[in-house]
Amino acid sequence: MSNLNAISPQRAAELARSGAVFVDIREADEYARDHIPGARHVPLSALGSRQAATPGEVIIFHCRSGMRSQANEAQLAAAAPFCEAYVLEGGLEAWKKAGLPVAADHKQPIEIMRQVQIAAGSLVLAGVILGFAVHPAFFGLSGFVGAGLIGAGVTGTCLMAKLIAVMPWNRRSRTCAAAA
Repeated sequence: MSNLNAISPQRAAELARSGAVFVDIREADEYARDHIPGARHVPLSALGSRQAATPGEVIIFHCRSGMRSQANEAQLAAAAPFCEAYVLEGGLEAWKKAGLPVAADHKQPIEIMRQVQIAAGSLVLAGVILGFAVHPAFFGLSGFVGAGLIGAGVTGTCLMAKLIAVMPWNRRSRTCAAAA
């Protein structure tokens, strides 16, 4: 399988004006918060079960920073077999830095994984502070969170992310994403 060519945001915008289609491979919670207007949403996790492209289309795959797109180039190329396909260099972040249009809904919660990072970091810090200030047993909280993160990395299943996803402030993004 050949690699997809990386293109700059400016070149991608030119191709889009000529009919190229953006395919956003981020998850629903990320897409709900901001995306390139008119981008087709086909999350990487659903790429095998959903059609990303119609033969003959010019496709520009993108994610937030470009790392996910690069890491999954072979899978993306396979999802657009009879297309001229590219990967947006630097992803949506580079698109924004270039001053190109973005559809944003800042009423949507931040991405689940960022919420997990904030929660895990807060719990570890609380465990350390409480361990020094109150009782050494609180260091166990930091150890518990660290073990959970290791388990998430090994299994690919983050229980904290699943818990955070069902919190009331995240219900809107799931509903909106399902409708998209």
